[in-house]
Amino acid sequence: MATGAVPASFTGLKTGDTSLGFAKNMDFVRISDVRRIKSGRRKISMIKNSTVELQPASEGSPLLVPRRKYCESVNKTVRRKTSTVMVGNVPLGSDHPIRIQTMTTTDTKDVAATVEQVMKIADQGADIVRITVQGKREADACFDIKNTLVQKNYNIPLVADIHFAPSVALRIAECFDKIRVNPGNFADRRAQFEQLEYTEDDYQKELEHIEQVFTPLVEKCKKYGRAMRIGTNHGSLSDRIMSYYGDSPQGMVESAFEFARICRKLDFHNFVFSMKASNPVIMVQAYRRLVAEMNALGWDYPLHLGVTEAGEGEDGRMKSAIGIGTLLQDGLGDTIRVSLTEAPEKEIDPCKRPFQLNIHICGFLQEYVSCPSCGRTLFDLQEISAEIREKTSHLPGVSIAIMGCIVNGPGEMADADFGYVGGAPGKIDLYVGKDVVRRAIQMEHATDALIDLIKEHGRWVDPAKEE
Repeated sequence: MATGAVPASFTGLKTGDTSLGFAKNMDFVRISDVRRIKSGRRKISMIKNSTVELQPASEGSPLLVPRRKYCESVNKTVRRKTSTVMVGNVPLGSDHPIRIQTMTTTDTKDVAATVEQVMKIADQGADIVRITVQGKREADACFDIKNTLVQKNYNIPLVADIHFAPSVALRIAECFDKIRVNPGNFADRRAQFEQLEYTEDDYQKELEHIEQVFTPLVEKCKKYGRAMRIGTNHGSLSDRIMSYYGDSPQGMVESAFEFARICRKLDFHNFVFSMKASNPVIMVQAYRRLVAEMNALGWDYPLHLGVTEAGEGEDGRMKSAIGIGTLLQDGLGDTIRVSLTEAPEKEIDPCKRPFQLNIHICGFLQEYVSCPSCGRTLFDLQEISAEIREKTSHLPGVSIAIMGCIVNGPGEMADADFGYVGGAPGKIDLYVGKDVVRRAIQMEHATDALIDLIKEHGRWVDPAKEE
């Protein structure tokens, strides 16, 4: 096979879920007379058969290939349905809030410092913490870290970050709740950025080697009930993958799929995917391609989102917001990390604040929509907004619109769950969605009436009591 020839799992080739080899058949349909179809009313934009939707490979192409969608709708955010993966005591997937995580920066061998940092991260609101585990000494320290945290009543799930060290992964699977493996370097040697040539037999032998190295970890994760993240990095693809696909989003997806097929072959499904890159554009392209290919295969594994090496300060936050926010708008993502060159606890707040637009997906923050005020405003907007925020800021995933008058109020707040709108001087109208449900409430009673309305619709929870 010549350099760059396409292996079996390339887009459009039909393979079995557990196959690790080369497929021989392409799933496609050819239209024999494109001109006749294009000139008549029967112009084909998509064909469905019993198993797959087909569409032209390109505009006017006679070749129909499987349609691959990466989101449910391009007009509104619909969260992608996924299976649930248990990471320790934290469920992860579309039936649960989007989970926040970060990574320690301490020397893992320094048990006391690592424990202190994990506790600080947990106190800031993280759901999951990742710790780098480079070698045997770090792995041994992780047992002490886990035990110390449990003794201090910190049960936050811990994730081991593994590179180049299958034996370390096997050791740490006895202790931590989740193992992150990088398919670019778990079984392959460090990339030398060499253009390699493979025959079909050569490529198959490489896949068999990966299976041989990776299988013991999968079996151990099954035994101990651990989760796994198959986390591809754009900057650490293997020479073998880059020789076939280049340094591309498609290569990132195929690198992860090689490991996922082994998991599926061994009937292990408690894993998630990630496709990280320092360039948000590449990162978004990779995740979208990943989901499109999973949809074509009928896979529903959750996603961990992140822009790796985003930097620090405002630039790092903006970079992450562009990449992660774009995918959240697509309805993609089940756990997120904003990677900053700062203390790890500083990553937690940026995970929450930039994604207000996606609040109904995230489910961990409330959202407020309020007008900027003008001469038509019928009450003190700043004072009332502050009062409502004070009494409702603990409500997860509830959006409230506060509008000074009815000119733009109902239209601008249409996406909010509840609305508080000035209807007349000293009088407030309350809305549920676009519908007004109570009119002309006296101003002094309106905030309490709003709270009663939230309670009636089952969205109220009592605030946590201060200790």
